[in-house]
Amino acid sequence: MGKLSPEEVYKNLEQIDQADTVHGADYRRQAIAVLSDLHVSLEWRQAIAKRLDQADHLLALRTVDGEDSY
Repeated sequence: MGKLSPEEVYKNLEQIDQADTVHGADYRRQAIAVLSDLHVSLEWRQAIAKRLDQADHLLALRTVDGEDSY
């Protein structure tokens, strides 16, 4: 798979909660690649970081129950 634009990565993260485990992991990998690319504008990196944080928070709410701890 080639390098995706920040716009595509941002859009993928928007639907990450509907993705299966493999695609969700790939979307996270794409986001991390964009976040580490200093050629991507700070504005895009901040937007992607915020969306990734939201996705991670939702994932934690879905997968952690009262018996789990960190």
